[in-house]
Amino acid sequence: MSVRMHLDALLHGRRMSLAELSDRVGISPANLALLKLGQARAIRFTTLAALCRELDCQPGDLLTYDPGDADPEELID
Repeated sequence: MSVRMHLDALLHGRRMSLAELSDRVGISPANLALLKLGQARAIRFTTLAALCRELDCQPGDLLTYDPGDADPEELID
């Protein structure tokens, strides 16, 4: 996938567990794990805002786009 989630690195840098972030944001640990592993297909702006609030970061710190990684099949929905 060409969009990458860097949740794991931000959690590590802030010495915060996935469970702690889950409690702070109000998202299940299972759903956060999907985001962390890059297996989520979508993210709500409210979720993104809550993650940024609790991790004290910008959306660009959580997500990056690499056009070289794009799979043409993924671009067609």
